[in-house]
Parts: sequence; C-alpha cells; structure tokens
Amino acid sequence: MATTRHPRARGGAPRPGAPARVPFPVVDEVARHCAQDAEPNTVHIEIQLPGRVDEARLRSAFAEALARHPRALMRERPRSPFARRYEWELTGSPDTDPVSFPPSAPGALARARARALDEAPPLTASPPLRLAVVEEPGTEGCVLLFTVHHTALDGPACMRLAATAAEVYGAHHVPPAPAPARPASEPLVAESPAAPLARPARIAAGSPGPAPVPGNAMLLVELPVPKRESGAPYTVNDQLMVATALTVADWNRERGAPGADRRPLRITMPVDDRTRGPEMPIGNGTRLVEVGFAASELAPGADVPALLRATAERTRALKARPRPPLGRSASLLTAPLLPVAARAVLTRGLRVLAGPWTSTTLLSNIGRVPYPLDFGEAGRATAVWFSAPARMPRGLTFTTASTGGRLHLTLRWSRTLLGDEDGVRLRELFTRHLASTSSETV
Repeated sequence: MATTRHPRARGGAPRPGAPARVPFPVVDEVARHCAQDAEPNTVHIEIQLPGRVDEARLRSAFAEALARHPRALMRERPRSPFARRYEWELTGSPDTDPVSFPPSAPGALARARARALDEAPPLTASPPLRLAVVEEPGTEGCVLLFTVHHTALDGPACMRLAATAAEVYGAHHVPPAPAPARPASEPLVAESPAAPLARPARIAAGSPGPAPVPGNAMLLVELPVPKRESGAPYTVNDQLMVATALTVADWNRERGAPGADRRPLRITMPVDDRTRGPEMPIGNGTRLVEVGFAASELAPGADVPALLRATAERTRALKARPRPPLGRSASLLTAPLLPVAARAVLTRGLRVLAGPWTSTTLLSNIGRVPYPLDFGEAGRATAVWFSAPARMPRGLTFTTASTGGRLHLTLRWSRTLLGDEDGVRLRELFTRHLASTSSETV
C-alpha cells in the first residue's frame, strides 16, 4: 500500500486539521485515467436479509464500520495541472451521509439497481460509496444495496465494511475469517493456448435495440453450486471458468462471429491474497491474471473433464506466480516521470490501441462469502450478489458468490453490445454449461 503523507506547515510541523494524503496506487490511477461518464466504473453489491433493519441502528453501525476502516474515508485531492500524482485525502469522517432509506414503493429495487449501474458516487466526497436500504411493499425483508466507485474500492473491500457493520449491528464478536489459501509455489506449465500476442475473440454483438443507450444492464441468476467429487483436482472456480469459456464460445458461434472457431479466448480473473479479517487492507487489492483457452478446446462436444483438469493447472500456476496488479506495463505507465495529465492522455490512447488485444471477458468469483453477515433480528444474509463493470471492449462480465449452498451469478453487459434478450440467452447457455461440469455429469 502507498505511504501516507501528512501535509506540513512552515517549519516542518504537521498542519493542524489537514487530511493525510495517499498517492493513488497503480490500479486507482489507471482507472482514474480511463473514467467515462457513458460507462460508470461502479461495483454493485446486494445483501438480501430476511428481516427489516432499524434505520438509526444501521446508520450508527455503518458509521462505526467506516471508523474502524479509515482507509475507506477518502476523497480525491484537488491538484495543479502539473501535478505528478493523483492523491487521496483521508478525511477521518464522512463528507456526506452514505446511507439512505428510499421510500418503500413498487419497483424500488429495480430503480436502485439501475442507479448503481448508471451513477457512480463522486470521488470528490468521502467515502466514495453509498448504501441504499431498499424495501418494497408486500414483501418481507430488505436489501442492502451498495454502489462503490471502482477507482477507489473493490468488491471484497466493500464486503469487509459490510461485515464489520453487521458485527456492530448484531452486537456479537465474529472470529477472523481465514486468508485465502494459495499454493506456496507451483511448477511452471506450458505456454497458455491463448498467447499474449494472439488477438483473442471478442464477444459477438447481440441485439441491443434500434437506439441503444450507453451504460450497463445486468441479470441476476440463482443456481446450485456445481458438485465436485472428493479429491477432484479442480475447484468450483475452475468449473465456473470452464462454463464461462464454453458459454462465450457457443454465443459467438450462434451469432456467426468471424473467427469464432479460430481465435483463442482469454478470460481475466481477479486474484485476491488479502486476509479477510478486521485488518484486511481496504482499497483495490486484487491482481488480474488471464486464463487462456484455445479455440479447439471449446469446439462443440468439448471434452469437459479434460478441460477442467487443464484449467485447474493454468489457474493454480497463475495464482502462484507473483505479478504486479495490472502487469509491469501499467507500473511503467504510472511512473511519475510526466505530469499526471500527460500520462492520462497517453494511457487513454494506449487503451484504445490495445483494445483488440484486451481479454474476451472477465470472471470474478468471490466464492463462499466468508462472513456470516448476521444483522441480529434482521437475520443473516440469504443471498449476496455483486457485479463488476462491463465496459467496452469486453462488454460482458460474469460475477459470482455463494451463500447458503446456492450460487449467485450476475451477468452484466454494455447496452451498446447486448440487449435484454441476449442476457437471457447467455444465462441459458451458462446454466447448461455449468451443469455439464458437475460431478454428476462429468
């Protein structure tokens, strides 16, 4: 994590009341360079509770959660045109109230979801997230809907905030969650069938409508967690990876995409090595790796058991291999050799040029939610949904979490690429291919 600096007054003494300053890490800076109003860079998270929460008590609990994780209390610091860094200011307390209770009304949840995709919280006000507690008449329970500006925070960091709020609200102590298990070392495997210099397949355009509007749309799906035999060499994440690859390959063939049977697929996979306990670092803490698939592996009638084993070898090696969060090229791009405004122009230009080589899609799997998310009399979470941005040129992301033995999948797509009916068809393909990876089928 970047070093925190304290602004100093004349004579070198800290300036009274001045916020601490943190230079943007690499991930934050690249995201800030590439910000677009048409496709806001938001992470959306929903926690469904069987009961209703008390407004004053939840506000107090979330305020305490922010106080316990002060790195979330940040805003972008104003800068001069010649500044060489973006910087966060750590404010110590919120600039605005991040918690809201919209009126209970029909369609309230759909409107809250649409806002989460269409409107990012401002970076100029601390904290860069908001929490809407949504209730609808005639229904039991409520939904805690978070919208996070992905330039500042990622999904696991926001989940840690939610877990702390639940612990405070429920007035109970929860033992620290274990850190994700990662192999200490892994033998190198053969070159990925989707070599970095090969142009990967793109998601074929669907039917977004005669006048598609910019932004994202999404579809939430609840599925059974695919079964695995005891001792299987692959994980549920590998099963999700195979299902995603087969879904995209089938979709592209159905749409008659050029090169659908020749171009490899590359799927970006976030890897998070942070502990999940109260000391979890808050911010953007994942590193991105790419899992490659040759077109021949995903042909009709693919050998699913062999594909699962090959995928497991690739993901284990990628997780074990040390790598900067966005690769070494991003570290070079963000070196403070030029003013940040000049680096922004350069980064945006390179992003456009690199578009054809961007990975095909993204699969982000949180896995089994590591927190009870117990809100006392409001109950424990019965489902957790989250979604990652689906900006072009990818235009489609798959995000998953599991709670109570059920898999919660969100398909999120760019509305300039796909329409609602396309999302339904992708859901059908994913459901079928995920079932094909189950030990009851393989």
